[in-house]
Order: sequence, then C-alpha cells, then structure tokens
Amino acid sequence: MNTSKMRRKVVPAVENGDSADKFDQVLLSAAICNGEDVGPFVRKGFASGKPETVLLHLRHFARSKESEIEDVCRAHYEDFITAVDDLRSLLSDVDSLKSSLSNSNSQLQSVAVPLLTTLDSFVEARNKCKNITLAIQSLRTCVQLVELCSRANRHLSENNFYMALKCVDSIEREFMNKTPSTTLRRMLEKQIPAIRSHIERRITKEFGDWLVEIRVVSRNLGQLAIGQASASRQREEELRIKQRQAEEQSRLSLRDCVYALEEEDDDGFNGISDDGKDGYSNGMLGFDLTPLYRAYHINQTLGLEDRFKKYYFENRKLQLTSDFQVSSMTPFLESHQTFFAQIAGFFIVEDRVLRTGGKLVSKMEVENLWDTAMSKMCSVLEDQFSRMQTANHLLLIKDYVSLLSVTLRRYGYPVEALLDVLSKHRDKYHELLLSDCRKQITEALAADKFEQMYMKKEYEYSMNVLSFQLQTSNIMPAFPYVAPFSCTVPDCCRIVRSFIEDSVSFMSHGGQLDFYDVVKKYLDRLLTEVLDGALLKLINTSIGGVTQAMQMAANMAVFERACDFFFRHAAQLSGIPLRMAERGRRLFPLTKSRDAAEEMLSGLLKQKVDGFLLLIENVNWMADEPLQSGNEYVHEVIIFLETLTSTAQQILPVQVLKRVLQDVLFHISEMIVGALLGESVKRFNVNAVMALNVDIQMLESFAENQAPLLSEADAGQLKAALAESRQLVNLLLSNHPENFLNPVIRERSYNALDYRKVVTISEKMKDQTDRLFASFGTRGAKQNTKKKSLDALIKRLKDVN
Repeated sequence: MNTSKMRRKVVPAVENGDSADKFDQVLLSAAICNGEDVGPFVRKGFASGKPETVLLHLRHFARSKESEIEDVCRAHYEDFITAVDDLRSLLSDVDSLKSSLSNSNSQLQSVAVPLLTTLDSFVEARNKCKNITLAIQSLRTCVQLVELCSRANRHLSENNFYMALKCVDSIEREFMNKTPSTTLRRMLEKQIPAIRSHIERRITKEFGDWLVEIRVVSRNLGQLAIGQASASRQREEELRIKQRQAEEQSRLSLRDCVYALEEEDDDGFNGISDDGKDGYSNGMLGFDLTPLYRAYHINQTLGLEDRFKKYYFENRKLQLTSDFQVSSMTPFLESHQTFFAQIAGFFIVEDRVLRTGGKLVSKMEVENLWDTAMSKMCSVLEDQFSRMQTANHLLLIKDYVSLLSVTLRRYGYPVEALLDVLSKHRDKYHELLLSDCRKQITEALAADKFEQMYMKKEYEYSMNVLSFQLQTSNIMPAFPYVAPFSCTVPDCCRIVRSFIEDSVSFMSHGGQLDFYDVVKKYLDRLLTEVLDGALLKLINTSIGGVTQAMQMAANMAVFERACDFFFRHAAQLSGIPLRMAERGRRLFPLTKSRDAAEEMLSGLLKQKVDGFLLLIENVNWMADEPLQSGNEYVHEVIIFLETLTSTAQQILPVQVLKRVLQDVLFHISEMIVGALLGESVKRFNVNAVMALNVDIQMLESFAENQAPLLSEADAGQLKAALAESRQLVNLLLSNHPENFLNPVIRERSYNALDYRKVVTISEKMKDQTDRLFASFGTRGAKQNTKKKSLDALIKRLKDVN
C-alpha cells in the first residue's frame, strides 16, 4: 500500500551479458511500473515484425504480479476475520451494560417521587409570598409618589423651579410606569406637561428682562474698562520716563546716584481677578449674570438646551447689530466713545459668559460675533478716517480705538484688524510729517551761508551742541566759541528731533512699549530720503568753491555724530534699552551726501592741483644733469597741500582729511604718469627720471610729515597713494628692468603698474649714448647694458601684448 501511495520510478539495471529480449522485457516492466506509456514498445514490436514477443512480455509481467496480488488479498482477509471476532466479544459487554442501566433507573424513580411532591408544595408557597410582597411595594410606591407631588407643589409656590422640575423628572422617570393606580397615572400624564410649560414661560420672561438690562450695563462696563486702560497707559508712560532717566544716569556713569524703578500694581485690571470672577464688581455696575444662568439651567433641565442656546445667540446678535448703527445726525467725533464703549462692554459680557456659562455659547460663536464686529468697526473707521481732514481729530479717535484694542486684547480677542487700520493711517500720518520736515529742511539749507557757527554764550552752546550730543569733548570750551559746523547742522537736528518726538507721540497712543522699530523705520526714511536727498541736492547745486565744499564736508562729519544721537533719542523715547538700539544700529544713513561732499571737495582740490601741474610742461625731459631740488611744479603743489592741511585740520575730522589727501595724492601720481604717457613728451632721459624721483620723494616726505596729525598707519596710506609713479620711477632707474617680467618681483615691487603703460613709457626713454657728444667711458658702457635690458623688456612685453 505504501508502494501505491509513494510510487517511485523504477530504473532498469541490466548486466552486460543479458540478451536483447531480456532487456526489452525489463524496459517494458519498468515502464509499466512507472506508469509510463507502453505505446512506443507496441509500435516497436509491430515495426520489427515481432508483436508476439511484446505479448509474451506482457503475459510474463502479469504472471509476475499475480503472486503480489494474492499476498495483498490474503493480508486483508486476515484483518477482516480479526474485526468480526472483536465485534462478537463487544456484544456480550453491551448486554451487561443494558441490564445495569435498567437497575439504576428503577432505584432513581423510587427515590425522586417524594422529593417532587415536596417541591410542588414549595412552589405554591413561594407564589403566595410574591403576591403579598408586590402588594406592599405598590402601597409604598403610591406613598412615595404622593410625597413627591406634594414637594413639587411646594417648590412651585416658592418659585424654586429647578427643584420643582427635578421632582417632576423624578416622578416621570421613577413612578410613571410603575404607578399601580390608573387614576394617578392619568393625573400625572396631564399635570406634568402643564407644570413644565408654566416654568418655561416664567423663565423666558425673566431672561427677556435681563436682555434689556444688560445692554445698558454693557455701555457703562465698556466705558469703565477703557477708562482703566487709559489709567494703565498713564502709569506705563510714567514708568517709561523713570526708565529713561535711569538709563541716562547709567550711560553717564553716575555711580553715586542711587535710583530704583518701582512698578505700580495694575489695580486689578486683568479682566479676571484671582477668585475667577470678573474684574469689575457686580455692585458697581449691576453686572449680574444670574438670570441668564438660571434660564439656561432651567432650559437644560427641560431638555430645551439647544433651543435656548440658539435663542440667546440670535438675540445677542440682534443687539450687536443694533449697536453698529452710527447716527448721521451726530458727528462721529462726539459719538465715537459711546459707539466703541458699547461694543467693548458687549464682548466683555460675552467673554464672561464663555468662561463661566458652561456651554451656553461656544468659542466659535463668540469668534463669529467678534469677526462681524471687527469687520463693522474697521469699515466705520475706514469711512470716518477717509472723511477727516484734521490730524487732531484723527488722533483722538485713534487714541480711543487703541484703548479699545488694549482693553479687548486683555480678554483674548484678536485686534490685529483694528491695528491694521490704525497702521494704515499711521503711514499717512508719518507721510504728512515727512512732507512737513522736507519743507523745513529745504528752508534751513537754503538759509545756510556755509560759514562756521559763532556762539557767544554758554546757553547757545548747550542749545546747539550739547542738546544733540555733537561735542567731541566733555570740557566746556571758552567763549566766544567757533564751531566746526555751520548753522544748518543744529537747524536740521532740531527738525529731526521734532520728527522723532512727534512720531513717538503718535505711536505711544497704541499703548504698546515696543514700537522702536516703527519709529526707526520712519526715522531712516527721514534721514535717507529727505535729509540726505536735500543735502545731496544742495551739494550738487549750491557749492561753488573749496571753502564751501570743505564746510559741507565738515558738516557731514558732524551729522554722523548727530545720527547716532537721533537713534539713541528715538530708543530712549520708545522705552527700550540703549544697548538694544546699539546692536541694531545700521550704517550712516547720509552716506550718499557725505560721499558727494567729499567727492566735491576732492574734485575742487584736484582742479586746483591741475592748475599747478600745468607747470609740468616746463620740465626739461632731456636734461644734461638731474635736478637736485626737484621740478618747479612739485614745489607749488607742496605749498598748496601744506596750506590746505593747515586750514582743513581746523574743521575737518582726521579721517575725512586723510581720505581727501589720499585722493589728491593719487590724482597727482596719475598726472605724473600721464605726463610721461602724453604726446607732449616724445623722448626723455634718465636725468629727467631722476628729477621725477626727487619730486616723488618730496611728495612722500609730505605724506610722512602728516603722521603727527593722523597716525603712522594713515601716513603710510597717504604714501601708498603715490605707488604708481613711485614704482614706475623705480623701474626706469633700475639696472635690471627685465625683473619686471618675474611674477614674484612684479607682485612685490611693481604691482601698481600696467604693463601697457610700461611699454609706452619705456620706448620713450633715450640713453645718454645716443647723444652726438656722449662720453665713451665706463658709464657709457653701463648705460648700454641697461639699454639692452630695457629693450629686451620692451620686446617681451610687446610679445605678451
């Protein structure tokens, strides 16, 4: 049987000595055992003409399997005989079990009959007991029901509606279906709805009276809240003044002065007091929400919670819509306080209801009401502001609206939209301020005579210098005092300071401390757009001489100190620490006009220098001997520069003077190189170059002599301005000019030279040996060697070009 379940493929094993028939018989047997197709063997037999052989093989295979079949049948027959024997032995056991069960049944019946009789008696007694118990429970239920009805009547007579409803609910829930008396049940079904309707009518009337009363209370509540916000703002202003005074004392390092900042309490104006009640006492305003909560509670008990919520929300929404009406008969300037106070009181009440009223109103509903109110207030403000032409009126309304924003923000209402409206008109306000300042600055600059300011008294010095922190020393000067700036500087400073104070005054009406960034933004605009533009226009149109240009450059240096004062002053008025203002300081805002003033001064000085450099045409470029004292033009230039320095150092700051002198010296260096490049110089010799070397040494000596006035580093920078002419002369006097082609040497010694200029100038240089009566000594030989090196340099540079 295992062979039939797990059939294996039989592989024939044939010895080498077997015959072909024996091999075919084995193959056929293997194919049949493996379940393969025997068709190929049959076809092979017929094809070979020996079908009898195939038949013989099949009969032989059948005979070989007959013995296996007999063994299987014999084994199965023996198992069947064994099973029959087992069944016969089991039949006797079943008979014995049957007789045992019959005996057990007889014994059970004889014992159970008395017990069943006793059980019937017990069931009858228990049913009687249940009937008696049910009668007693019915009597108790009726007694309890009558007691609850009496209690409900007593609560109704005392207007204790909630307890009456609780009694009615208890009757309906616990006794309506359990009342054994049909009469009582009919009475309850009739009276319970009537009691609930009566209570609902009484509560609705009380709630309607509260709606009328709360509208008047809201107006008074809003006025009180905004008044307390105004008082809080005043205290903040006083604290800010103390803070500025303390910071000023700290800045001046007055360590002997002991000061303290005391911040007063906010008088409980936090909207919510410590005990969770409203910050405004009920006794002061009659701000009583008891009727509302009583009505809400009763409607909850009646199962009308959703209907009452909707009724409350719709009525309050109608009240708010009525509050939005702006009378056309009364000017808005007169009615705006009542208008905004009514809205403020409305939302203070709603905030209280939201916080303490359970789920009477949802946060989403209050937010929707607030969004509606915000949209309407913004629309009214936009309309009224667009009509107003007086800045003072706009400021008054803006001040009250900002107080409204501060008040309602403390209750968690978003007021960004209102602040955005105010911000838009804040821009308009500052634009008007900028326009006024532009006119004042233009007038002040037009009156300037570009003369140093003369002060006779100390109060003039304090008013024009100390008040704007323009002094460079804390030592009081001797009077009369000649300031390095003209009268336009303090005039413009006064205008800018006035602008800062007006801007801070406008911004402080918002009730916020941190508005320095806004003030700074408009101050930047005033300085960069208005003042810088006016100064730039003045520089380009009204300056006609070196003296005026120098005075303007000196003014710009003073303006740089004044701008530092402007931002500090704005920070102090805005109530922020000076260290924060110092961290956020930007670059000098008058950079364009400062650069223009210095460029104007440098340009005028260059024109003066160009007049002296015209003398360079008188230089003998083919001199027989080098000049030991320099050319004529350089003496004139040195005299002019020394005169300029002695005059300019009286009013110009050191760094401004350095930048101007550096620009002039660089221009002189360019002009010297340009003279060698120009067509007027056809040829020159080494003597002329040596004379130029003396000229440049004199200019470098002038630059070095400025070290006591400037510094060693600044003097070095002045000397570096002559780098191009100095390196060119060094190259022309060098015995190995071909070193110019070495990148390392060129970067170190000739980095200011352009190789195209070197080619042009080198071609013009004429050697002494080219002269008709030149000497034939050793010197001439050296010159020939140098000339060959120079010619090689020129050739190489031309190849590079």
